[in-house]
Amino acid sequence: MNDNEARQWAQKVWNKIEAKISAECDRIGSQVPYIARNGRYEDKMATDPYWWTNGFWAGILWLLYHDTGAEKYMTAARGVEDRLDECLTGFTGLHHDVGFMWLHTAVLDYRLTKRQRSLERAFHAAAILAGRYNPRGRFIRAWNGDKTGWMIIDCMMNLALLYWASEETGDPRFKYIAMEHADTALKYLVRDDGSCNHIGVMSLKDRELLDAPAGQGYAPGSSWTRGQAWGLYGFAISAAHTKDEPEYKEYLSASKRIAHYFVSSAASYGYIPPIDFRAPKEPALKDSSAGVIAACGLLQLADLLGKEEQDFYIGAATQMLKALEETCCDWNPERDSIVQEGACAYHCKSDEHRVPLIYADYFFIEAVHRLRHPEFRVW
Repeated sequence: MNDNEARQWAQKVWNKIEAKISAECDRIGSQVPYIARNGRYEDKMATDPYWWTNGFWAGILWLLYHDTGAEKYMTAARGVEDRLDECLTGFTGLHHDVGFMWLHTAVLDYRLTKRQRSLERAFHAAAILAGRYNPRGRFIRAWNGDKTGWMIIDCMMNLALLYWASEETGDPRFKYIAMEHADTALKYLVRDDGSCNHIGVMSLKDRELLDAPAGQGYAPGSSWTRGQAWGLYGFAISAAHTKDEPEYKEYLSASKRIAHYFVSSAASYGYIPPIDFRAPKEPALKDSSAGVIAACGLLQLADLLGKEEQDFYIGAATQMLKALEETCCDWNPERDSIVQEGACAYHCKSDEHRVPLIYADYFFIEAVHRLRHPEFRVW
């Protein structure tokens, strides 16, 4: 599928997205959803204000606002952003995913409306993320508690907040922290075949890898698909922000290597990824969120490459999105959530398999939005 065909497909799907999200916005407003149960979202922030997915609903609303200009989306998104202030105040409950939380709230608000309060919140969040940088190990630590030497592939996505902060302020320190984390992740989390470790436990004395636990995948050495998608998209994002740096080619090459591994592996599953590419065939457990995240990464890669390569990545992304849309999407406007068949982790509770996840909706909508508005960037 070429670029023009992909955009035609995206326009048809966008019409369904707009109808669905309009109804959801009227129904849930500034709640902070996570998993829809029986067709209805519950407010995740009411039970865990620091949860890593708490910005994605606002991200969806801002994408709809960018496309339609409808004020109700801005109003609801700002309601989410205001609610997250208690996390900035609480501070100690925050961890590495502040990028996910404030890129899709404060940063998008500022980009689209130039609201000063949103700029201040975004800088605050960027400073918190930079404060998690370990200069001895040259990485941003994951989680809290006893995980002092832990880093994870997911954090490649959060680096976008640091790149944005440097570009907005002209202060390169945020960018350099992001690049040093990316360098360490490339060395210890990306394998030669393009697959990725989820977790790296680092020695803080000699900067060596001590362990690579299974994390949210099946087992150590396996291939948790959402982690592969974070790596694919995350290194493409780092490449997009470092075109003037020597590391640019390394980040681009890493993203392409992961992309080829992901696409070839997903093809054997009809482009609906399992939770882990190296897990047993039974039980057959899917994770649609991995597919939509990977599709966004493939589109970011296409944007960095010449025309002779673009069609492959756009085609692969659209093929994955079409497969997911045809088999995993619920377009009933009376029910919350679009993308079904998500999974929180391989070994999670049974009621967290085959569920609709707010971030699956977000990345699906981002991908379709990007096909229609290739000039607009979130990350």
